[in-house]
This record gives sequence, C-alpha cells and structure tokens, in this order.
Amino acid sequence: MAPLRYSINVTLDGCCDHRAGSVDEELHRHATANLARAEALLFGRVTYEMMEAAFREPARTGVRPDWMEPWMEPFARTIDAAKKYVVSSTLERVDWNAELVRGDLGKAVQQLKREADKGLFVGGVKLPLALAELGLIDEYEFVVHPRVVGHGPTLFAGLSKHVDLKLVSRLEFGSGAVAMRYEPRR
Repeated sequence: MAPLRYSINVTLDGCCDHRAGSVDEELHRHATANLARAEALLFGRVTYEMMEAAFREPARTGVRPDWMEPWMEPFARTIDAAKKYVVSSTLERVDWNAELVRGDLGKAVQQLKREADKGLFVGGVKLPLALAELGLIDEYEFVVHPRVVGHGPTLFAGLSKHVDLKLVSRLEFGSGAVAMRYEPRR
C-alpha cells in the first residue's frame, strides 16, 4: 500500500494560515519536490479551490499574477500537472485534472492508497484532521516558520486522540524554517 504523506507550513505558535509563513525560493523548491514525490494529491474543497485559483492559470498561460515571483513557476507547473482527488460533499464537479471523492472517507482513501505506486500527498487543515483520526496518514511533515502570529487556524484542533510520532528527518532552511518529518508510532 502506498504511503499518504501530509505536509503543512506552520508558525511557532501553531498557526497554519497559508499567509502567516514566510515564502522564499528555497521553501518553494522543497514544496515542489514534495508534490513531485506523489502520484496524486488529495485535497478538501477549500485547499483545492485555493490552489486552483492561485496556480492553474499561471501554469497554463505563463502569465504570472503580480504577486507571483518567477521562482514560483515550477511549483505552479508541478501542481497543475498533478492528478488530484477532491474530498467534498458540496462540490458538484471538479476539473483541473481532478476527481471527486465521495462516500466513506476511510474506504475511499484506503482504495486510493492501494491503487497508487508512488504514494499520495495531502494538504490542508480539515481533511488531514479527519485522516489523522482514521489513522491513514503515514508521514507528517511540519515546516515550522520562525514566526509568532497570535491567531489561527491551528493544526489538528479537535483531534479526539493522541497521535504519537517519531522523528525521521529534519531539514533546516536559510530562512530559519525547519522541515521535520515524522512517522506514526504504531
């Protein structure tokens, strides 16, 4: 069964708002490499819509919005090309190389893991919480930014049980951010 990997940017005080961390070329290269390790991406509706709005058009047209630096283009191309599965009970349809996932989340994700060779990548906040509750995440990566912001959302708010993890790798970036990868202790 292929692994399901989760990665998220988080501040020292636990905020995982995508606007709260620092953005630089080195961190974008790391995120691009993470996406490239996966056979497919698994998103909830909010993350899917946010990523599509930000990266679909620049990857297709080559026209960058004012906020996008040239070094962000490889990430845009990688996420644009990736197969995507979107967990949503409210969306009627998706495109952008995506399929809707409905029904029993645990069964659906286990089936996707069985069908994948390289593994799956999940991002976001709410969907990973549900997947952690089901014990379906095989690797957690927290890219911790050296910033305190004093607001949320926070990671795994409402988790009903502990998930004990063991550190398997650590990578420091020039910005002071640190990517720590963990596997669940089973």
